[in-house]
Parts: sequence; C-alpha cells; structure tokens
Amino acid sequence: MSALRPFHALRATLRQVPKARSFHSTVRRNEHFLDANTTVFEKAVSNKDKVVLVDFYANWCNPCKMLSPVLEKLTTDESIKSGSGKALDLVTVDTDVEGELAGKYGVTALPTVIAFKDGQPISQFKGAMPEHLVRKFIESV
Repeated sequence: MSALRPFHALRATLRQVPKARSFHSTVRRNEHFLDANTTVFEKAVSNKDKVVLVDFYANWCNPCKMLSPVLEKLTTDESIKSGSGKALDLVTVDTDVEGELAGKYGVTALPTVIAFKDGQPISQFKGAMPEHLVRKFIESV
C-alpha cells in the first residue's frame, strides 16, 4: 500500500496544475489549391481577404510546366504582395479534367492565369512569362 501512495500524491498534484494555455493561430498567409475541381475553385476564388491567381494548365503543355514553378515560388514568397496589399493564393485547374470551368472563363490558350479579387476576375495573362513579368502582373492586381 505504501508503494501506491506516491502515485496517488503525484496524481493529486497533476490535477492542481492549470491547463496549458492555448495559443491563437492565424490563418496561413498563402494557400495552394492544386488540381482544383469546380467546388474547390468556387470556394477559393470567393475569399474576399486574398487575391487568388488561377492557373489553367494541362499536363501535356510545356509552357505550363515552365510557368507553374514560377507561380508556386512567387505565391509562397512573403515579400511578394499584390498591388492591393492582399495576400495571394494559388489555384491550379487542369483543363483536361475541368474543361467546362475553363470554358466558363474563356480559356483559349494554355497556360492562362486569371487573377480574382472579391470573387471576380480582374486581370489575366496567357502564355509562359519570365519571373520578373509575373512579379509585375502580381503587383498590378
């Protein structure tokens, strides 16, 4: 019985320790929604707190393969800001899978990048561009 006494004393002491303080965490600054379907796309572009870049691409498209890493790099860089000062999200849409969604936004060339703000398309560019021009595009939206 004496061997159990220290355990009971420890358990009683642990009950008196205040619970750990919970910390408030903020939403991640940038999010990537890769290979988004229509539902994910609609939810992502409707975010009024961010500018959302939507990259319409296809797996067989070589210019798309050149542009995608540039977009991913720039949207994760904390120092890159949109012209409105809002944070950036990136949504990628495979046009071979989501052709109807691409048609809705008039995508006729790949890659096409459309910037959305407050749920509405505000600007776009077509084709692969070098990083410095993509930066300028982001700064303009």
